[in-house]
Amino acid sequence: MKLKKTLLGIACLASLAVSAAHADYPSRDVRVIVPAAAGGGTDAIVRKISNIAEESLPVSMYVENVEGGMTATGLLQLMKARPDGQTVAAITYDSIITIPWKNMLPGFNMDKMRMIARITSEADAITVPESSPYKTLDDLIAAAKKEPNSVRIGIQNMGARTHLTLLQLQQQTGAKFKIVSYDNSAASQKEALLNGEVDAVVTSLGDLAPLIESGQARGLVEFSDTQNEGFPNVPPVTETDTDLDLQMGSFIIMVAPARTPDDVIEKLETTYHTAYESDEFQQWLKKIGVTPAWLGADDVTQWANDTQKQLFSTMDDLVDQGVLEK
Repeated sequence: MKLKKTLLGIACLASLAVSAAHADYPSRDVRVIVPAAAGGGTDAIVRKISNIAEESLPVSMYVENVEGGMTATGLLQLMKARPDGQTVAAITYDSIITIPWKNMLPGFNMDKMRMIARITSEADAITVPESSPYKTLDDLIAAAKKEPNSVRIGIQNMGARTHLTLLQLQQQTGAKFKIVSYDNSAASQKEALLNGEVDAVVTSLGDLAPLIESGQARGLVEFSDTQNEGFPNVPPVTETDTDLDLQMGSFIIMVAPARTPDDVIEKLETTYHTAYESDEFQQWLKKIGVTPAWLGADDVTQWANDTQKQLFSTMDDLVDQGVLEK
């Protein structure tokens, strides 16, 4: 009986210690993993919102770029981190779709992390140089149908999101493009567009905002059903003369390791939501042409599961048709 009381006492003390630790959270600086290179769109957005978020915390939030494996390297570090809220990460399309579909991290599924919130959504778009003869999406499609493989379009990684967008565009229109891959780098796409290596690129408008704003490039279409306020001259696909059923793009979701306590997740969600709603962040997103798209912890988890199921089905169908390789 005495032993049982002793063990019970130890358990109670441990529970109180954990509760106290949670109550003091965060007690030290929070590491924010960005699984992409510095200077890209994801990096810029996460740094901006984290810098604003830390203003309401007694500690700093410092961003670390962990490149490699279509975000797999950074995702692996997140999953191995202690579930105490001191390490969080920003994940994108590849973490939810490409990595599990291609089984790049055997055994990985979304249960290996807890979602805090979705903060932005970025539709894919087609952008051409300002001097391009293609003035509309119809012009581009017509040229690719008239002379297959004559129109060169740059994407980020074979089998990744922008590749899937282009494959669906080909499938729905009968056009045939010459696809050029640039290893998950919008910076490489920008360079290729400027030096004439490709005729167009598929990525978000936000990735190419400096080129568009300077008049060196222009967007033909955004694969969305909503007009992007940051780029009023680029029509959403639903307002083009085409009859395309194609809406595609990326997003940024903040996550923590699995088993992170509920109260810590709630604290992180509240902190990021305060930063998200700030006028500074909202105006900045509008300036760079990125759509704010908040979903809290419960809603984003369901949304991610539904999105994964839908896109897995689309990609499996493309494999069956011989259009995509797994």
